[in-house]
Amino acid sequence: MDSDDIEDVSLFDADDDLSRRSKKSKIRHPVASFFHLFFRVSAIVVYLLCELLTSSFIACMVTIILLLSCDFWAVKNVTGRLMVGLRWWNQVDDDGRSHWVFEARKVSAQGSKTSSEAESRIFWLGLITCPMIWVIFAFSALFSFKVKWLAVVVMGVVLQGANLYGYIRCKVGSRKNLTSMATNYLGKQFLRQTVATEDQTAS
Repeated sequence: MDSDDIEDVSLFDADDDLSRRSKKSKIRHPVASFFHLFFRVSAIVVYLLCELLTSSFIACMVTIILLLSCDFWAVKNVTGRLMVGLRWWNQVDDDGRSHWVFEARKVSAQGSKTSSEAESRIFWLGLITCPMIWVIFAFSALFSFKVKWLAVVVMGVVLQGANLYGYIRCKVGSRKNLTSMATNYLGKQFLRQTVATEDQTAS
């Protein structure tokens, strides 16, 4: 990885909040929202119950890894784009150099492409909570000397942690860009307040 290409949108744009408020409570992509949670929750459930369901470790391991792989692909390529307007990927240029690209969808003036608040909560709740659960499983397997399960739980941590890291980069971008956006937003708010005060004084 030689360089990062980051495309950010303003996280502080509140100009069209009123026009978007009625749309925020609706789940506009129910299938994507379902599968965003289905694969990752299923992998956790299978991990917890596999010893009760079957005595075959190989069958459990293959099932969990398949669910984790499906989750990684679905979240990276489908649900992130539909539910919150974010996506990330790796591309190789003509010189053979690898670039990580983190994109955030631009918000239109009418707010027609913004994600709903309900979908956003579902997305980030699943994205953050499940990797934390796999980290707990990793420490549990390590301290209880269940060495055969370490490969499985590490796979869960890596795959879901990669998506979490990628989408956090998409959301906030670099610290420099985030600081710049905050400064611009505060400057606009100060200017509006100053103009409003002057208008009240003049009247």
